[in-house]
Amino acid sequence: MKTIGIIGAMPSELSDIRLSLGQAAVEEKASFKFFINEFEGKRLINVCCGIGKVNAALCTQNLIDCYKPDYIINTGIAGGMNPEVKVCDIVVSSEVMYHDLLTRFLENYPPYNGIFKADADLIQKALKSCEKYGIKCFPGRIVSGEAFVSDSVLKARIIDEFSPFAVDMESAGIGHCAFLNNVPFVSVRCISDNADDEGEMSFEQFEKIAAKRVAEIVLDMAKEI
Repeated sequence: MKTIGIIGAMPSELSDIRLSLGQAAVEEKASFKFFINEFEGKRLINVCCGIGKVNAALCTQNLIDCYKPDYIINTGIAGGMNPEVKVCDIVVSSEVMYHDLLTRFLENYPPYNGIFKADADLIQKALKSCEKYGIKCFPGRIVSGEAFVSDSVLKARIIDEFSPFAVDMESAGIGHCAFLNNVPFVSVRCISDNADDEGEMSFEQFEKIAAKRVAEIVLDMAKEI
């Protein structure tokens, strides 16, 4: 039986998935609660990692060590960083990287170049699921850092340096950990705000809508894995 790990940063990002999957077995490891269900002949394990890259990486390593997932899907919401990407669109990570780290330091110490590629097959499954539901989606770079981006000046700097499609606080930590453990990974993020001066207001308004939309995509992906 294939095992799929699903990681969200906040309970709201997993609430619709948990509702759809029904009653789960719950196990606690290193303060993380892992919800275990059988779904379409697979074992699905979803876990809330908490906010930030360190929480995300710690949770991912615990997931890998304890449950040996065949695939990891990061789900949730993110800020839009490309003018073509609108609120409630989906961004599927082609790769993830940090925006608050001088990646040239990583380049000097292989094998970490600071860019972590998502799995090509998982990317295609995510794009097909979006097409099935009629949701506009974009494959592209997602960047992560230890701050909620709601400042237009910071947004402009990140765009100028990294050309991302979306920004969040966890994808790079999860992708980095999956890379080190050789586990196929993808991040599927629904845009909840535009990561600008209106970010906090927009986030509150669209959080639940965005989380529900991305949950549909992730569960459809799980059926096809």
